[in-house]
Amino acid sequence: MIIGLIFIGIGFILMSGGDTNDETSFNEEIFNFRRITIAPIIIIIGFIIEVFAIMLKTNRNPNK
Repeated sequence: MIIGLIFIGIGFILMSGGDTNDETSFNEEIFNFRRITIAPIIIIIGFIIEVFAIMLKTNRNPNK
C-alpha cells in the first residue's frame, strides 16, 4: 500500500505549480504535458496499486 501512496503523492507533486504572480494575466504553463497527461496517469496507477494491495490475499498462517 505504501508504494501506491508514493505513486499518488508523486502524481500530485507533478500536477502542482503553474501559478502566476499577476492575478490579471493567464499562464499557459498549467496546460503542459506533465500536468495534464503524466501526472493523472501516475495517480491512476497509484490507485490501481492500492486496489490490488487491498484485494491481495496474503497467507499469514501457513498451517491453515
